Amino acid sequence: LWNTHTRKSIKFMLFGVVSDTHNNYKNIEKIISLFNEKTLEFVIHTGDISNTKALEKFSRLNCSLYGVFGNNDRTEQGLAEVAKKNCFQIVNPPLQLNKGGKKIAVFHEPNDIDEYLLKNIDIDIVLHGHTHRFREEIVNKVLIYNPGESAGMLKEKNAIGIVDLNSLSAERIFF
Repeated sequence: LWNTHTRKSIKFMLFGVVSDTHNNYKNIEKIISLFNEKTLEFVIHTGDISNTKALEKFSRLNCSLYGVFGNNDRTEQGLAEVAKKNCFQIVNPPLQLNKGGKKIAVFHEPNDIDEYLLKNIDIDIVLHGHTHRFREEIVNKVLIYNPGESAGMLKEKNAIGIVDLNSLSAERIFF
C-alpha cells in the first residue's frame, strides 16, 4: 500500500493476541493455524498456557511469541525452560513491549491495569486475559483488549485477536 501524498510505503503492523488456552491442544493447533495464515509481526499470549506441552506447540508459529504467565502457570514446572528453549519471551506480568513505535503492556489479571496506567501514561495498548470475556475499549486514548475465550468446547465461540498497531484497532477471529 502506498501513501499517495508522500509516496512512501505504508507497512501494516499486525500482531496476534490469545489468552487462556488452558491445555486445550485441539484449540491450540487451530489457533496456531489461524495465526500462521496471517502476516503477523508477533503473537502475544496473555497467560494461562497451563503446561509445557501446550507451550511447546507454539513453536510452530511463523513469528515471535511474547507473553505473561497466568495464575494457572505460576506453579507449573518447566514453562520457563520451554520458553527459553524456543526463544519465547514469557515473564511474570506485567510485560512491557515497544513495537512499531507503540508501547504495549501485557497482564493476565486485569486488577492492576488502572494503577499501572496512572504510573505509565505513555502506554498505547493494554492486553489482558483471565476473565475469558471479550473486552475492547478505549480509555484515555489507550486500547484495552482481551479477545475472550479460546479454550472452550463450543465451536465458533472461541476467539483470538488481531491488532493493528497503526490504527490501534482490533479484530476478533472466531473458531
